[in-house]
Amino acid sequence: MSGRDERDRPTGAGADLKLLVTGGAGYVGSIVAQHLIAAGNDVVVLDNLARGHRAAVPDGAELLVADLLDPEALEAAMDRGFDAVLHFAALSLVGESGTHPERYFRTNVGGTLNLLEAMRAAEVPSLVFSSTAAVYGAPAEVPIAETTPTIPTNTYGQSKVAVDWLIGDFCQAHGLGAVSLRYFNVAGASGGLGEDHDPETHLIPNVLRAALGSNPFVEIYGTDYPTPDGTAIRDYIHVDDLAEAHALALAAAEAGRHRIFNLGNGAGFSVREVIDAAREVTGAEIHAREAPRRQGDPPVLVASSDLIRAELGWEPRRPGLQEMVADAWAFARAHPDGYSG
Repeated sequence: MSGRDERDRPTGAGADLKLLVTGGAGYVGSIVAQHLIAAGNDVVVLDNLARGHRAAVPDGAELLVADLLDPEALEAAMDRGFDAVLHFAALSLVGESGTHPERYFRTNVGGTLNLLEAMRAAEVPSLVFSSTAAVYGAPAEVPIAETTPTIPTNTYGQSKVAVDWLIGDFCQAHGLGAVSLRYFNVAGASGGLGEDHDPETHLIPNVLRAALGSNPFVEIYGTDYPTPDGTAIRDYIHVDDLAEAHALALAAAEAGRHRIFNLGNGAGFSVREVIDAAREVTGAEIHAREAPRRQGDPPVLVASSDLIRAELGWEPRRPGLQEMVADAWAFARAHPDGYSG
């Protein structure tokens, strides 16, 4: 137990907080941790490094190599006395979630339960959870609002919905203050940190691999959608804007309340628009190969950010596709083989 007095608990984010960032060796978690350090906070990253990268842990952060499925390691970590946790540690490959659902429920749900129990035992009052707009499945209307029913179409989305339910129950039963942020595609890079997954399933890094010559082409899955250019439209948000949203969410955490906000650019970009932007930014030809639609892919997925704009004052300051691609391209050129290079 931390022995922290209730009156000493912080009511919002700012400098001089002691923060635990789970999954902070991954793409989004590392850049959020970097932002938190720049704001003057004391940041500890907890990551098992199974899919994260030691080199992605930002300067100024302490790294604890531990797994959320190890309750004793979590208890030892929490004994350091944190003001809040930002939770990014999760499995997130949609295809893998279908072939190995047990991994996703064990890691995403079971790991989060272990984390919440360790937080409760150590009296850590606040949580910001990196959720996903995949919890909504293929909604009938876009942009997607927080009131849209959660009907996920894959195990990954189902596991994230289950975590949100779990967090909500902990808030009600134990007084936790929590905020879940739901978003689709994160893009760009920041401060020398960027996107490096294996396998890589995201469009922009795969397009840039084609620009580098690492891949011979990029595939376009479906060209007959009811969209202006026939390709699917998706939401993209710059990783720096996402990091700023997490800082605002941390400040907005209230004891006993679970708040949920969607994050989106409000418009979305098509696959062809992304490829054309990459051609312009990189100067490379970038060969594209048309392929059939993937089963379950809806024509348009865009999340509304009206609620977080109104309640927390968040505004995306880097909404342009070219800026996102240019920042991702700078990282790709500096790390053509990823962090391992």
